[in-house]
Amino acid sequence: MDDAHCVNATHGFILSEPGLAALFTDLVLQTLRRAKNDLFYDLPQTCMISTDRYSHHICEELIFLLTLWDHSLSPLPRRDTMGSFLPDNSAYELRTVIGRGLEDLMTVNLARCKPTGEYVAIRRIDLDSCTNDMVNYLQGELHVSKLFHHPCILPYKSVFIAENELWVITPFMAYGSARDLLSTHFTDGLSEQTIAYILLGVLRALEYIHQMGYVHRSVKASHILISADGQVYLSGLRSIFSLIRHGQRARVVHDFPQYSVKVLPWLSPEVLQQNLQGYDFRSDIYSLGITACELANGHVPFKDMPATQMLLEKLNGTVPCLLDTTTIPPEELSMKPSRSGADSGICEGPGAGGARHTNGEPSSSSGGNPYSRTFSSHFHAFVELCLQRDPEKRPSASSLIGHSFFKQIKRRPSEALPELLRPVSPISSLDCMQPQDSPTGLASLESDLSQLDVDDWDF
Repeated sequence: MDDAHCVNATHGFILSEPGLAALFTDLVLQTLRRAKNDLFYDLPQTCMISTDRYSHHICEELIFLLTLWDHSLSPLPRRDTMGSFLPDNSAYELRTVIGRGLEDLMTVNLARCKPTGEYVAIRRIDLDSCTNDMVNYLQGELHVSKLFHHPCILPYKSVFIAENELWVITPFMAYGSARDLLSTHFTDGLSEQTIAYILLGVLRALEYIHQMGYVHRSVKASHILISADGQVYLSGLRSIFSLIRHGQRARVVHDFPQYSVKVLPWLSPEVLQQNLQGYDFRSDIYSLGITACELANGHVPFKDMPATQMLLEKLNGTVPCLLDTTTIPPEELSMKPSRSGADSGICEGPGAGGARHTNGEPSSSSGGNPYSRTFSSHFHAFVELCLQRDPEKRPSASSLIGHSFFKQIKRRPSEALPELLRPVSPISSLDCMQPQDSPTGLASLESDLSQLDVDDWDF
């Protein structure tokens, strides 16, 4: 072994000395947990370790343990998520820019993987211009992406460095995000059944994330992506935070998410409050409740409030709700939508428990008000559970998966969602596009892609 480093030629991870012990114990616990659940697929066989203050013996022991774990767990099923997606920029044909982000240091391209012909989204980040905080932020995201393997979490097909850029390859989501659907086609909210399929996928992802010892901290509609075949994926791993500290699972954490201005309306009161009581995985359940209101109402609650007022409202126990005939007074429903006073998504009218028997579809006799609809009592109860002010009263993701709200789900999402999302269709121009396609065809594709708010997908 080299005096300074132990090189991992396969995975390219770098464990710097300040975080070696913490990451080592974290890796042990995560690996054992995944093995126990038969979810173990991949583990770096060697690591690059700075040894300025660590002996060769420690490095050799770490490599031995990692190799031992790999061999002892080899009978478990493995999933090669990166095998056919080469870590080489020449293997991808960049087609068009579909978004930018990270203070304009990130460019998102639609691209075609040459070996497979599959279309992907490539996030290219200029590392030379990134601050140290940004690099650490990205490093944490990529570390987590290697740990997580779940059908409802957006997979990273390949991650590598090309010249001065970090390239992150992910599947292209032909339906875009749930936020895209609200912005372009369902401005007054999705149907209840559509929301049920979407939220069930998110809950399954959260159940896995929480079991792995992490808090997501960024659940919102723009981080819920839908593929062409109707599969729901949760993204936004950049803000994720581990509860594992010094080999132990902490009861609560106190860290405030970096770059969190965009997610403030979704954050729970305890995260915003930042007191000694801290927060745990149940803060994600609150965010899920806000997201449910966002999907049903067409906009996120508290959106029309300054940050300070929003904080006070949440700390004082103001609870958002689903906007329908049971939560909006009849006199407001008779007004034009712009005067209904429902913009904040906060229930100000009596929550009469009248008959909630439809699936939240706008009533044909609505007189033009989109909120003249009635969601089921199960949906209302689900949202109320998620938005409990006291986090101790919020159920876990595992518990919510069995909620009566999801009894209306009878088919696979791949069968139901494309039908429920009509007249929206996935961006299908990709299938027939060839490298020699005319500028007119490319312009048409760019027009379709311009409807997607890719900047906010937060791959």
